[in-house]
Amino acid sequence: MSHQKRPSPPERLPVILVVDDNAQNLELIQAYLEDVDCRTVAARDGIEALDLVAKTKPDLVLLDVMMPKMSGFEVCRRLKKDPATNDIPVIMVTALNEFGDIERGIDSGTDDFVSKPVNRLELLTRVKTMLRLKHLSDTLQRTVAYLSEVEKHAQTS
Repeated sequence: MSHQKRPSPPERLPVILVVDDNAQNLELIQAYLEDVDCRTVAARDGIEALDLVAKTKPDLVLLDVMMPKMSGFEVCRRLKKDPATNDIPVIMVTALNEFGDIERGIDSGTDDFVSKPVNRLELLTRVKTMLRLKHLSDTLQRTVAYLSEVEKHAQTS
């Protein structure tokens, strides 16, 4: 009896949520991200961003800071406070460069910053790094969960 190796399922493309109230900024960032193996979704304000996070569970959020309805600081704070979303990396995309604004971003839980006007190479480097870290973190969580199950099974046997 021959055992054929089953092909492994194709890996899911990472999902990146791009949040900006300016349509041109959204288009530019999404065009830059065409060089990354990913799927992008877009939101035009913080409330829409939180709704899309709940629906799509993205692997990364690129988040404008200054937006109507809800600032990027508040969106980030809510994402990092919620156990269901606190592991999603957030990169704030901002024209703000005052130290107080950077401090507010850090206090709200952002993982990194990209300055406007967005430099394509900088954006792609930071995005690829964050996606790699998220993938490693997810793999580690799955491994720990698996080992916990194995240990539980071993104790009941």
